[in-house]
Amino acid sequence: MSKPVCVVWTNDWKVYEQALAQAGLIDRFEFHGLKLDAAIPDALAARTEVLLAWRPDGVLARMPRLRWIQAVTAGVDAWLASPDLRVDTTLCCARGSHRTSMPENILGALFHLTKPYMACALDQRESRWTRRMSVPLAGQTLGILGLGAIGQELARKAAALEMRVIGTKRSPAPLPYIDKVHASEATDEVLAASDFVLLLLPSTRDTENFIDARRLEAMKPTAWLLNFARGALIVDADLIAAVTAKTIAGAVLDVYREEPLPSTHPFWTTPGILVLPHIGGGHPQRAAAVAEIFVANARRFAADQPLAAVVDRARGY
Repeated sequence: MSKPVCVVWTNDWKVYEQALAQAGLIDRFEFHGLKLDAAIPDALAARTEVLLAWRPDGVLARMPRLRWIQAVTAGVDAWLASPDLRVDTTLCCARGSHRTSMPENILGALFHLTKPYMACALDQRESRWTRRMSVPLAGQTLGILGLGAIGQELARKAAALEMRVIGTKRSPAPLPYIDKVHASEATDEVLAASDFVLLLLPSTRDTENFIDARRLEAMKPTAWLLNFARGALIVDADLIAAVTAKTIAGAVLDVYREEPLPSTHPFWTTPGILVLPHIGGGHPQRAAAVAEIFVANARRFAADQPLAAVVDRARGY
């Protein structure tokens, strides 16, 4: 009986090979590792049944036998947008691979907004002693739109800082460390009550342009907007107008409609908007975290069992 042909198309392909070997699964597959700058040969593509990759990059049309795609990212917009993605191919995302890094980077943004370390560092360049004041996070309200795995882990950490955490979830139910879980329809209540509004929503037809002028008006004038999800959630012009007019205090952005963010984009020069170069989910052990997800699914695939983290194509995540 022939083994399923597995192609891992990423610069870190050896991490996945080693993970399969350590799990005792490497012999269950015909494994092929390729770096991103290497083209997948037509003969190999024609036999491929399992593909792990960052994005489709035009290869799906050459893979008629493909049964399972393991994306290495939590977001799968590029895969869903591919006209060559067949309905009989199971698409899995890397949900959970950012569980540690993303909450830490978001906390870093909250500390940046409330602690004067950056200003102190700039003062040091001028050998200038300036008395500055930190604003406590304790007692402030963090509103999380999209209480998935990342949002729930962040809530646990934020609660340890004595923050009040509220948020929205598609199917609302009580969650640990979260004071109130609202339905998506109650988004405006979360906006009105929050000192920091964090976007962790998926990118779907329903969430595109979700934060517009009306919703920005619903926020406190002292509140900050943080987007660590998808750039398309925000109407760029509306956010720039709201920050400029002091409708809200400002924004921290880590994701954009176009990346890298063009040097001519007004986000760069709008006072009150901090531009981050998509640092939220990356970390040195990320490939190993995705490899855990891949290996768990490889075990299920080899045993002909349902895969985990399967993307709901209707919902878009």
